[in-house]
Amino acid sequence: MENIEKVELTCINCPLGCALTVSKDAASGELIVTGNTCPRGADYARKEVTDPRRIVTSTVRVEGGTLPVVSVKTERDIPKGLIFEVMKAINSIQVNAPVHIGDVILADVCQTGVAVIATKNVCAYPERT
Repeated sequence: MENIEKVELTCINCPLGCALTVSKDAASGELIVTGNTCPRGADYARKEVTDPRRIVTSTVRVEGGTLPVVSVKTERDIPKGLIFEVMKAINSIQVNAPVHIGDVILADVCQTGVAVIATKNVCAYPERT
């Protein structure tokens, strides 16, 4: 990020999609953000050019459930460079029903300190007698 002259981004914090420009003040080295209509846009732009991060959403296979998969997401954002590694970890597991919203499916995925949690309920098949 030392050699930044000007980076143009579209803010993803809300539906407005502000056109942001990030530049570096030559004297102070401070990042200057323009084009944002709220402080969240400026925070997003600074973070995106210095440490881009993403929330990962996916599905995990469910054994014995009324649905074959459960939707999951990382509980908070992870470094963008780890997305494929996190997806590989998510795709390698299977859980048993029942699954409840908020259940931790993977704790500390890829040593990020971030858990992967269920975002849907999946009931177990009723036992047949």
